[in-house]
Amino acid sequence: MNKLIATVCYTGYLRPAPGTWGSLAALPLAWLIYEAGGYWLLIVLGVVLFFAGVKATEHMAAETGDHDPSCVVVDEVVGQWVALLPVVIGASNAQVEITALWPGWLAAFVLFRLFDIWKPGPIGWADRKETAVGVMLDDVFAGIFAAIGVVVLAGVAHLWLM
Repeated sequence: MNKLIATVCYTGYLRPAPGTWGSLAALPLAWLIYEAGGYWLLIVLGVVLFFAGVKATEHMAAETGDHDPSCVVVDEVVGQWVALLPVVIGASNAQVEITALWPGWLAAFVLFRLFDIWKPGPIGWADRKETAVGVMLDDVFAGIFAAIGVVVLAGVAHLWLM
C-alpha cells in the first residue's frame, strides 16, 4: 500500500521526468475530487494525502536507501493540488464549470513545475531537510508559490480583458 501511495498508482515509474508525470496525474484526480465533493473535499483529501505521503515516503526511503526516491510522486500530487486551489475555489465561487478555467489549470501546472524544479527560498529549505516531511513540504511550498502566481496571473488577465 505504501508503494501504491508513494508512486501514485505507479505513476512515479514513468520516465522521463517522473515528477512531471506525477503533477500531470494530479490534474484529473483533482477534477474528479472536485466534481465529487467540491473544493472542500480536495482540501481534506490533500491534507490526508500529505500525512499518508509522509508515511509512504518514509517506507520508500527505507526500502531504497534514498531519502527522496525519484519514483515517489505523492509529494507532487499534493503540491499540484495546492497550486490548483485558487482555480477550484474560483470556479466554485463563480459557479462555472471548472474546465472553463483551463488557463488557470495550465498556469498552476507550469508554475508548480517551475517552483518545484527551481526551489527558491522555503522550497529549497524544506528540500534540504532530507526527511519524508521535507520531501512533502517542499512541494507544498512550491504549490503555495504557484497558487500565488495563479492569483496574480488571473488578476492581470481579468484587468487586461476588462
